[in-house]
Amino acid sequence: MINNLAANNIGSHHRLRLETLVRLRWLAVIGQSVGVLVVAFVFNYSLPLGACFTLIASSAWLNVILLIKYPASFRVPSVYAAALLAYDSIQLGGLLYLTGGLSNPFSILLLAPISVSATTLSFRWTIALSVLAVVIATILGFFHFSLPWDAQIPIQFPKLYTFGIWVGIVCGVSFISAYTNRVAHEARQLADALSATELVLARETHISALDGLAAAAAHELGTPLATIALAGKEALSDLNDPGSVKKDLELISEQAARCRTILQKLRNLNAGEDPFSELTLSDLLAEVAEPHRFFGIDIEMHKKGKGAEPNIARNAGLIYGLGNFIENAVDFADQKVTIDLDWSDKQVSVNIQDDGSGFAPEMLSRLGEPYLTTRPKDELVDNDPTEPGGLGLGVFIAKTLLERAGAQIAFANMTAKGNACVNIRWPREVIEIQK
Repeated sequence: MINNLAANNIGSHHRLRLETLVRLRWLAVIGQSVGVLVVAFVFNYSLPLGACFTLIASSAWLNVILLIKYPASFRVPSVYAAALLAYDSIQLGGLLYLTGGLSNPFSILLLAPISVSATTLSFRWTIALSVLAVVIATILGFFHFSLPWDAQIPIQFPKLYTFGIWVGIVCGVSFISAYTNRVAHEARQLADALSATELVLARETHISALDGLAAAAAHELGTPLATIALAGKEALSDLNDPGSVKKDLELISEQAARCRTILQKLRNLNAGEDPFSELTLSDLLAEVAEPHRFFGIDIEMHKKGKGAEPNIARNAGLIYGLGNFIENAVDFADQKVTIDLDWSDKQVSVNIQDDGSGFAPEMLSRLGEPYLTTRPKDELVDNDPTEPGGLGLGVFIAKTLLERAGAQIAFANMTAKGNACVNIRWPREVIEIQK
């Protein structure tokens, strides 16, 4: 289920809107134009105005062409976004070449396209643009026009100073491409995982509602349908007595009308009281564990506590979270899964333990993070690399849903050989229905 919900998000990145790139380029065009005009006409420094404005105009025309060809809301594929950012780097490099190379203080802007790529594109495109930026900086270190300056005051920067600027740009490119891309990638993963969580919760809520509807329908319709069946049999036996047949047919018609009334009422999922909305936690655990008892793994459940067992409200998030942990225990168990329920006046706890090899030590401290899985990929199943290895979202979603219900969750291996255990604890006043 998780694979179907989130497969489209794995290995993909959020596409940039064309409008974002266009606005950034308009900002660059305005800034570059103002900078060139101030240097030429305010400070009266000499620089190749024609060549500079040719490069600036090329960026402006590119924006115009893109806006004519595509709507502003167009989501740019990664390869085209990388190409546009590469153009911006080259165009900026051309301006720096005409205005002093690395000695120009605006050479630091070579980091701008890398920053955009690191926060929006995949790591490989960021690496490619980083290499391009380093190549441009290296070329500018050796080849460039003189820095626009007062002709009466000659200026010459030491080569060591220029080398230091080059090193600073390379370090900045490396830091942004590695650190910023990593942080942005984790943020995208978390956003995708939370979206999958919302989808799962909505689906589980709908399924729970349908289950309640089906149970209520079976219960409500059982009586009139039994009456219809009985009246039909009596009508067949009373064919020689027209009066009795008429009464039986009237009864059938009455009960059929009652069925229609019941169905009309059940069309609204929120109509009436749900007789299954409240149950004990042990009953909920038994219900959740039942579908997993047919895989050759023995599931034992033990319960103990002080006072009466807490009654809880049926909750889709609770059902999914507990069900996921039980399913994982069954998947990795050798022979047996043990579910221990314990409660006191202040706390309710559930331990789900299997007799398998346990959690991998290197992953134990990271359990609950999105896209974390040790299940191997099996490309023999419909050539789908996401089956049955999984996407590593199940534990994250289960943990998130249970924590929303007030739970605290801990993972541990109970022995040196393994025996994975998931401990789930709630304050009793949080999970229990208050009378």
